[in-house]
Amino acid sequence: MNATPIEILATSLFILAVLHTFAVKRFAHWAHQHRKGSIMENLLHFLAETEVVFGLWAAALFAGIAATTGSVHEAVVYIEGLNFTEPKFVLIVMLVAATRPVVRLAEDFIVLTARLLPVRQSVAFYVSALSVGTLLGSLITEPAAMTLLAILLKRRYFDRAISSKLAYATLGLLFVNVSIGGTLTHFAAPPVLMVAAKWKWDTMFMLTHFGWKAAASCVVSTAMVAFVFRKELLSIEPPQKKRDPIPVWLTLAHVGFLALVVGFSHHPDVFFGVFMLFLGLVSATREYQDGLKLREALMVGFFLAGLVTLGSLQSWWLQPLIARLDGATLYFGATGLTAFTDNAALTYLGSLVEGIRADLQYALVAGAVTGGGLTVIANAPNPAGVGILQNAKAFGGEGVSPLGLLLGAVPPTAVAIVFFWFLR
Repeated sequence: MNATPIEILATSLFILAVLHTFAVKRFAHWAHQHRKGSIMENLLHFLAETEVVFGLWAAALFAGIAATTGSVHEAVVYIEGLNFTEPKFVLIVMLVAATRPVVRLAEDFIVLTARLLPVRQSVAFYVSALSVGTLLGSLITEPAAMTLLAILLKRRYFDRAISSKLAYATLGLLFVNVSIGGTLTHFAAPPVLMVAAKWKWDTMFMLTHFGWKAAASCVVSTAMVAFVFRKELLSIEPPQKKRDPIPVWLTLAHVGFLALVVGFSHHPDVFFGVFMLFLGLVSATREYQDGLKLREALMVGFFLAGLVTLGSLQSWWLQPLIARLDGATLYFGATGLTAFTDNAALTYLGSLVEGIRADLQYALVAGAVTGGGLTVIANAPNPAGVGILQNAKAFGGEGVSPLGLLLGAVPPTAVAIVFFWFLR
């Protein structure tokens, strides 16, 4: 593994960025020790924003490339040579999916499925959202599903007086189930999207090799968590707020725009045009809209753009590592590595290995989606969930703890391992 100075610099900054993500709660704690409104308090709060981390270290890489090569032009050439379609898409799909008509439609669907369960509404909605709801990611893409579910769960659970144990168990369950819940099709999960065309995987292949395992894992994991926290969930009263009606045509229009954004997800110039038309609709129907989640979407886009900038120079050690592993080692290795790098980047690097066997292809992708809930950086939609949930009452005003997320994600990850590896 011969690395260039720039690759070594990028890997060093990548490691620092990962360590930074695990220290964000500490930065938030330090911020509270300074005078409110002071420069130090604002700076530390800024450094405590999980979505800012990789963007900051990516900026350091830009400066490092310019310093190493002695030319700002070289740094600009590197940035312009990267593909930022995914960050742009996640930004736009978050904004469209987080609008009131789309969220209301998703909520009504989950409530409808919850009514089929013979338990109290607070438990039934929880089970329905975190099992059936996460599988919607296979149709509307994982970032959209994460956005919708984070908004609904925040209002119904995270902003209530729930315990931190339930909060982190739910957060880990949400992240893991969204990561595997997008594998029923070949176009919705970023790690699958990276390899589907090259390896000729279609939706039928995904359903037979991944889909049923994902659905079973989501149901079993959710049932386990709901059973463990059943008393606390039963004590939560459903929201009683009166809802203003939304015209059916407006909901259909929003769904149409969401479908267009998803359909043109590989063509940023097109989906940005669709988004501009969508903004016109939102402006004209202001009485039926909430404020756009612009800050959250921009922060998530910034995070993913930073991840792309730093992650693109990690192939010097990742690709040789993937190439020399056998099936079981590759599966569990991919599950573990995903905690430290975006799972789509991992599968993309695996797709560059020529002549990789079918069993190794499965092991790589299955491991990547299995570990997609362990950390914020493990799966592209995770920053969207953190961006929406980090200020929830359940996290005490100090944001999401990476260690808490990791511990909460371990049980559903273990269930996913059983289905994706031991029940092949």
